[in-house]
Amino acid sequence: MNLPQGQTVNNADGNDLRPEKSAGYLVRDTHLLFAKALRTRLQSHQITPGQWYFLRALWNEEGLSQRELSRRVGTTEPTTVSALRLLSRSGMIERIRNPKDRRTINIFLTDKARDMKCELMPVAIEVNDIATAGLSAGEFLQLRELLQKVRDNLDTEED
Repeated sequence: MNLPQGQTVNNADGNDLRPEKSAGYLVRDTHLLFAKALRTRLQSHQITPGQWYFLRALWNEEGLSQRELSRRVGTTEPTTVSALRLLSRSGMIERIRNPKDRRTINIFLTDKARDMKCELMPVAIEVNDIATAGLSAGEFLQLRELLQKVRDNLDTEED
């Protein structure tokens, strides 16, 4: 759809928000299908999708505070505390009090969790490959760019 410069489409079908016409519904439904596919594949590794998101954040950067980890994963702090408790019990993380600010606890991976990265990243890659099968490289880049725009719009809305 080509619109005059500066004009945007809020909803291509006007006020028709039937599920198949709603961006929000389609993104949510897609997310649920991604989560289901990931959960199915993670079960054999005794990892839940919730734990996966925390491991993934910590593989990118260890030593985060619980608060920063909550922010990066997009969960509430109580949810983070519960997930970290499970990861700690399974020997995947260590909580270390910050020497500069004794009120802050920083989260570090154990060798066991670091070693699991090589095992678990291919699982996520497989799910992404299944989801994007049949898309050309250009379509995939466009999909990423469009989703990033939507994400940025919603992130700005929260400020």
